[in-house]
Amino acid sequence: MLVGVCDFPGSYAFPPAGYGGIERWLWAVAVGARAAGADVHLLGPGWLTDLEHDWVRKPVRLENITAGSLAERELRANDYDLLVVGHEYPSLPAWTRTWSELDCDVATFQHSPVFQHTDAAFDGKRSRLYCYSPEMIERYASHEPISALAVHLGLDEDEPPAVAGRDLVWLGRVDAEKAPHLAARAAQLLGRRIRIVGPVFDEEYVRRHARLLNSDHVEWVGELGGPAKTAAIRDASVFVYTYARTYVEAGAAVFGESLRAGTPMAALTWRTGTCAEAALCDATGTIAVADPEEDDETAAHQLAHAIEQAESLNHRQVQEVGLHRFDPARHFTAMVAPPC
Repeated sequence: MLVGVCDFPGSYAFPPAGYGGIERWLWAVAVGARAAGADVHLLGPGWLTDLEHDWVRKPVRLENITAGSLAERELRANDYDLLVVGHEYPSLPAWTRTWSELDCDVATFQHSPVFQHTDAAFDGKRSRLYCYSPEMIERYASHEPISALAVHLGLDEDEPPAVAGRDLVWLGRVDAEKAPHLAARAAQLLGRRIRIVGPVFDEEYVRRHARLLNSDHVEWVGELGGPAKTAAIRDASVFVYTYARTYVEAGAAVFGESLRAGTPMAALTWRTGTCAEAALCDATGTIAVADPEEDDETAAHQLAHAIEQAESLNHRQVQEVGLHRFDPARHFTAMVAPPC
């Protein structure tokens, strides 16, 4: 089987060393496809050039190919079985025109809760859309989405054996949508230290919650990548997951990252059917479902209780479940063919 994994224009490298969403997912698909026995071509110029000694790189994007050109004939001659692409491309006319000439399947994962696809983008068979959670399945029901957990991998982020860590960790982009101030307040209620790992996307949000986020129990780490990022998760006793009331999480990488590292999760959600519910079980984490009409303080108390519950979980068992549930090869195999 020959699989083409397509990059797309963006500011992050493929594969990313730290932060990144679709970039991490595309790399996980490439790694998983190879582990499952497929041949893999990395399509597009965004892939790191130092991958060439071990991967086949073809620095061409389908949307830039001219009909009837030599580039199109060369691409067609590869005889791909499956193309994997970022979620918006099956709705772009220039991309789909070239894809229609290749006579292969296409699969993508919905990483955005708001992007609107064209009516004909997916048929659930030859062109397939995968969604993480029940609420995402519902949002994209007209495209016949298929339920699947997303696996994300970064560069040099292999997980060592789990340990019972110390303190708490929160990881992600720092802004109002991700709401790390709720994690900081829950940690404060418990008298615990918490590390905030990730890039600041919204300085105004940080200023608005400065009193809490700059408290002595909060350690600002910044963005990490590679072994340092994995260690920050592995060395925590609990990974604390938060987001804002109105935000819809399309497919958070942190669930797989935390569980594969052996760190149980305490998740704050505002409704059922979320990514947290899809990813976690009683052996791997605790979910606090807060009433969105309640204030932040009430929600933080619920999250604090979830942290206490999650802390009793066995880190080795968490890792065992995580490595199985978020295995790249299993993830790819589930994407090879539509469900019967």
